[in-house]
Amino acid sequence: MATKSKKVTPLMQQYNKIKTKYPDALLLFRVGDFYETFGEDAIKTARIVNIVLTSRNNGGDQIELAGFPHHSLNTYLPKLVKAGERVAICDQLEDPKQTKSIVKRGVTELITPGVSLNDEVLSSKTNNFLAALSVNKNLYGVAFLDISTGEFLVSQGSKEEVDKLLQNFNPSELLVTRNDKKELAIEFPYDLPFFHLDDWVFQIDFAKESLLKHFKVNSLKGFGVEKLDQALISAGSILHYLEETQHDKLDHVSNISRIEDDNFVWMDRFTVRNLELYTPLSQGAVTLIDIIDQTTTAMGGRMLKRWMAFPLKDASQIKKRHEVVEFFTKSQEQQEEIKSYLKRMSDLERLISKVAVGKICPREVVQLKNSLEAIIPVKEKAISSNNKALNIIGESLNPCVHLIDLFKQAIDEQAPVNILKGNAIAQGYHAELDELRGLATSGKDYLDNMLARHAEETGITSLKISSNNVFGYYIEVRNTHKDKVPEEWTRKQTLVNAERYITEELKEYEGKILGAEERINALQQELFDKVVREILPSIKTIQTNSQLIGQLDCLISFASHAVKSNYVRPELLDNDDLIIKNGRHPVIEKMLPADQPYIPNDVQLDRDSQQIIMITGPNMSGKSAILRQTALIVLLAQIGSFVPAQEVKMGIVDKIFTRVGASDNISQGESTFMTEMNESASILNNISEKSLVLLDEIGRGTSTYDGISIAWAITEYLHEHPSSPKTLFATHYHELNEMTSQFERIKNFNVEVKELKDKVLFMRKLVAGGSHHSFGIHVAKMAGMPQQVISKANKILKRLEKTHKQEDSKEAMKDLQEEEMQLSFFNLDDPLLENIKQEILQVDINTLTPVEALMKLNEIKRMLVKKEKVNQ
Repeated sequence: MATKSKKVTPLMQQYNKIKTKYPDALLLFRVGDFYETFGEDAIKTARIVNIVLTSRNNGGDQIELAGFPHHSLNTYLPKLVKAGERVAICDQLEDPKQTKSIVKRGVTELITPGVSLNDEVLSSKTNNFLAALSVNKNLYGVAFLDISTGEFLVSQGSKEEVDKLLQNFNPSELLVTRNDKKELAIEFPYDLPFFHLDDWVFQIDFAKESLLKHFKVNSLKGFGVEKLDQALISAGSILHYLEETQHDKLDHVSNISRIEDDNFVWMDRFTVRNLELYTPLSQGAVTLIDIIDQTTTAMGGRMLKRWMAFPLKDASQIKKRHEVVEFFTKSQEQQEEIKSYLKRMSDLERLISKVAVGKICPREVVQLKNSLEAIIPVKEKAISSNNKALNIIGESLNPCVHLIDLFKQAIDEQAPVNILKGNAIAQGYHAELDELRGLATSGKDYLDNMLARHAEETGITSLKISSNNVFGYYIEVRNTHKDKVPEEWTRKQTLVNAERYITEELKEYEGKILGAEERINALQQELFDKVVREILPSIKTIQTNSQLIGQLDCLISFASHAVKSNYVRPELLDNDDLIIKNGRHPVIEKMLPADQPYIPNDVQLDRDSQQIIMITGPNMSGKSAILRQTALIVLLAQIGSFVPAQEVKMGIVDKIFTRVGASDNISQGESTFMTEMNESASILNNISEKSLVLLDEIGRGTSTYDGISIAWAITEYLHEHPSSPKTLFATHYHELNEMTSQFERIKNFNVEVKELKDKVLFMRKLVAGGSHHSFGIHVAKMAGMPQQVISKANKILKRLEKTHKQEDSKEAMKDLQEEEMQLSFFNLDDPLLENIKQEILQVDINTLTPVEALMKLNEIKRMLVKKEKVNQ
């Protein structure tokens, strides 16, 4: 006998049908007053948000169930999205009272880590970027869009360039093609959700068609991105993804711009990571932005992070920022006044985005009004200042006075979040609405009068008028008085001690009240929608305001921090020198105990006489801090900030490279040494005349002699390279001190240490000359190493010092240099090589064309080939 198949319930049939359309998302299925999840979704949801997992009957089978009240959506949704989940919100699309069959349902929004407007999901001072990545051979295209602010940015280039951008923008979600997903996840091992789209989405024709349609233009030339095909492919895939996730209202995404890498200081991802600009290397560590961020607004906070990721190279732009910062350091009263107005501003950028997508609530419109009002005095003060850069900001600000007037007339100052929960529209704005509200609010007086009249007519003093959801309004009479009830009253309910009645008058009044409330809600929604539509033409203007306020906020933040932390304005030079007097590390000096002063240091680098400083000294003495503070001082100067030093004079730096500290990549199968060599290779292959190179303990990941050899070779390469990049090299290989005698632009410095009887004191002061002692055992003792180990280490050290004196290694390095000289063919006793030497010496390289150089090289080659044939 065949078993009878179990019938799935109608509700689960509907659920399954919708779920098949969103297999990769958690489906929040609205059932009455709850959002419910089923099956695997329920198991995952219960675990992430820590709610009870139960089950429900599904045609005889049990299926897992986890749910929460619909009004708690803003509590649970952020937890799901922050866990990297895509969440489809399935709502009831009709009133259950209006249908006898199953309620119609559908997905109204798909929220993903990179696509959210929910304030609980977003961080106020951090952008929430959705990114897309495409690749064609060795050309990578990337696009970033923050739907909460409307910023849309694109770029294309090498893997290294795109890798750096991904680290700087730190997207919450990355779109890739289905075929490339695995490969790109290995190439870009970031801890973020990868989501794949079909390959056909990543096509240039489809991308351009999508972009032209979105921006309502015939060409992308006006945006300056028309030739960036690979970047446009990524941008087009983002627009497609937004459409797929039910985000089709995108009026605030009104511009697409290229990330102009050429205008900014190049920092590879190793440098951004090593300097801990905004992401700590270890849990709980303090970053640079934690220290310098004194911004007041969310717009300023986001802009400061962007400025730190993209320091300027244009001296005139940097000077303009410095001038504004200097103005506010000298006029702290102006600074505080403008800050007081900035504090009144909400997040203009995100508020106007909510207007565009139709998700702004009445209370947020009041916040928008207050923010625009606060712009008025800021504009006046900027225009009246005696600073040109501030004047320009002031003149560019537009407080949209017509909108302020509209909001004052139309929106109640105490407007609620939910338009159905209070008075969103102001009294006096709409006559019919005022009349209906009068009817609704005067109801209590009307009922009180009716009650008094009926009590007098019937003689029943204990009458009560109440209402419930079942019967509506009713008159309640105790049983002791029911014989006094008039015949025209209709009995509706019998209780143990009382009877409930309705009258024609009460029924008529109920109809009026209920009708008034429904009409009030509908009219308020209609009027509010009309006000929101009035804002739409001003989206671009308000976005410009938010950018200008962000800039102003950043510059005031720099001034505020400069005053509190004793920073000075750096002087920009026309040459490539870097002169720092009494420089300090901006983070370390703040983290030191109050009774421990920070020891400042001088650093002077140039490309003519002191190109490379070799810093020796024991571990823990402060070598790495000096390297990092030099980079951070340069970076702060070029984002427009003042700097922690007594004086700084510097030429513009175009690239900052660091190889600082251990950065194992063991999870990717790379050793410490391999990672170190990858980072070092990246530096050596990309240096320029205006580069700043900071190397810390290169070669320590391998054997001592290998390490010394590699460190020596890298330093020599930097010294002999035509670019002569300014370099700080911290090392515990004291053998490298010998380089200064052979290379004119290498100078030795060491971090001073005082040796007492049984301990060492780290003075943390950089002084001229090399160090010949590592103090490694002293450091081990300070770290709490057992005394037995310390004693043994001292014995072994003494034995090694007897058998392997430092001079041996010095001699080895000298021998190596002499050997290289002997191998030089210019020193060999060969007439032909002497002729070649003379040929080369007679060439004027400054006037030689590329073609002439090739001809000369070919001539030398013929001479050598001819000699080889003769010898054969």
